[in-house]
Amino acid sequence: QVQFVESGGGLVQAGGSLRLSCAVFVSTSSIKAIGWHRQAPGKQRELVAVISSGGTTNYADSVKGRFTISRANAKNTVYLEMNSLKPEDTAVYYCYAVVTEPLRSTHWGQGTQVTVSP
Repeated sequence: QVQFVESGGGLVQAGGSLRLSCAVFVSTSSIKAIGWHRQAPGKQRELVAVISSGGTTNYADSVKGRFTISRANAKNTVYLEMNSLKPEDTAVYYCYAVVTEPLRSTHWGQGTQVTVSP
């Protein structure tokens, strides 16, 4: 079973910063990638950022230059540094992990609320 511990959400004023963390716990499977999607009410879930096991990163166009995803010393812990936050960043942020053994599968954390006030 894949388990997640997410933290770092909260309320921040526009222009401020937050740092999300996601720790992924898996017994024997290999983790291919860890990242975040976000979903606002009435909107579809969208990719925010992801980092692969090889260190490759990918960001949504809307957050490029503002958000940075990185891997902690513990390889299964990932951080999302969010700077210059905008009200449109308000959403529930869901950490996710892709595992590849024995078969490729995607797993989702419980989510954490990020609210950016004007």
